[in-house]
Amino acid sequence: MDLVDPTPRPDTALCVAYAAVRRHTEHLAAALTPEDQCVQSMPDASPAKWHRAHTTWFFEQFVLDGRPGYAGFDPAFGFLFNSYYETVGPRQPRPSRGVITRPSAADVTRYREHVDAAMMDLLAAGEGPEALVALGLHHEQQHQELLVTDMLHAFAASPLAPAVLPGWREPPGMAGEARFLPVDGTVALIGHRGEGFHFDNEAPAHRVLLAPFRIAERCVHNREWLAFMADGGYRTPSLWMSDGWDAVRREGWTAPLYWRERDDGWWQMGPGGLAPLQPDAPIRHVSWYEADAYARWAGARLPEEAEWEHALATVALHEIASHVWQWTGSAYRPYPGFAPASGAIGEYNGKFMIGQMVLRGGSFATPAGHARPSYRNFFQPDKRWQVSGLRLARDA
Repeated sequence: MDLVDPTPRPDTALCVAYAAVRRHTEHLAAALTPEDQCVQSMPDASPAKWHRAHTTWFFEQFVLDGRPGYAGFDPAFGFLFNSYYETVGPRQPRPSRGVITRPSAADVTRYREHVDAAMMDLLAAGEGPEALVALGLHHEQQHQELLVTDMLHAFAASPLAPAVLPGWREPPGMAGEARFLPVDGTVALIGHRGEGFHFDNEAPAHRVLLAPFRIAERCVHNREWLAFMADGGYRTPSLWMSDGWDAVRREGWTAPLYWRERDDGWWQMGPGGLAPLQPDAPIRHVSWYEADAYARWAGARLPEEAEWEHALATVALHEIASHVWQWTGSAYRPYPGFAPASGAIGEYNGKFMIGQMVLRGGSFATPAGHARPSYRNFFQPDKRWQVSGLRLARDA
C-alpha cells in the first residue's frame, strides 16, 4: 500500500514531530493488506484501518474543524471514526467497527493525506495550537501500540499465524535470578512535574507515604511462569481473587494468551509470527488476575504504582520500558486534586477512572519517546491482549 509522507515544511520542531508520528503509523501498517485492515477480532479491538482513520479524525475534529479555508474530507467520517467523545456526537458502536468495510484502506490513505496537508500548512504558518497538537500526537502514539496489539490478536487466531511486523524479534531479557532491591520508606513525590508533555491523569504531583519495601530488579520471566504452571497455578483456587478464578474457569485459562504447546515444547505468537518460547524473556499477555495469582504463589505481591515510580528513581531497575507493561496493585483512580479539562477533551481520561488497574513502564510496542516514569496505563483486570507482564515486590 502507498505510504503517506507528510514532508516537514519548514523545519520546525512541531512540523518534524507531526510528520514523524504520522509516518510511523503508516510504517506499522505497511505489511497489512486491505483485507487485514478490516479485521476486528473481538469487541475490545479495532481494525487497523479504523486506527489510521480515527487518529486522523482527531486532528480534523479538534484542530482543523471550523478554521477558515479548511474543507472537511467527508461528513460521514465524524460518525464512523469518533471513539467515545459524547459531546462531539453519535458514533459507530465500538464492537461493530469491523463492519465498516467502506471507506476502503485506500480511502483512509487519501483521508490522511488530506488532513496532513492542511495540518502541515497550519503548523508551517505557526498557527497550530501547540498543546492540542501535542495531545493529538501522543494520542496517535497510543493508537500505534493498539494497532500492533489488536492485529496481533487477530493474527493469533489465524491458522497461518502471519506476522504483524515481519522480522520482529523478542528483546532479550536480563539473565540470572532476580534480586529484590531494598527501598527505604519515605514521603515520595509522585506524578508528573516539570516540563514536557503529560496526560492529565499523571497530575497533579502529590506526596505519598511509603513504608520500606523491596522490589525485583527485573520482570518475571517465562521460565518462572512455567514453574508456576507446573505447580498447578491455574488449578489452585486459593491463589486467585474470586473474580479471577471465575475468569480462569469461564475462559479455560491454562497458560498465558498466545502460548501454544506443541510436541517440541511451548511456542508463542508475537508480532513476528509464531516462534519458540524464549525462557528468559519477560512473561507477556497475562491479565492482572494472573499476575496477582503468580505473585501470591511466589510469596510476593504486585508493587503499588507509587512504589514502582519511586523505585525507578532510587534503585537500579531493569526491563523498564522496552519489554512489557507491568501490572501494579493500584486501582486506576484520580490523583488528589485531579480535575478534567473542560469540553470534549475532558473525556480523554477522567471518565475511565473506575474498574481498572494501573500498569507502569512501557513495552516493545510502545513508540520510542512516548512513555515516561509518571505514565499511567490502565486496563480492566481480565484483559490479556495487551503486552502486559509484571515485576514482584515484597514488604521489607
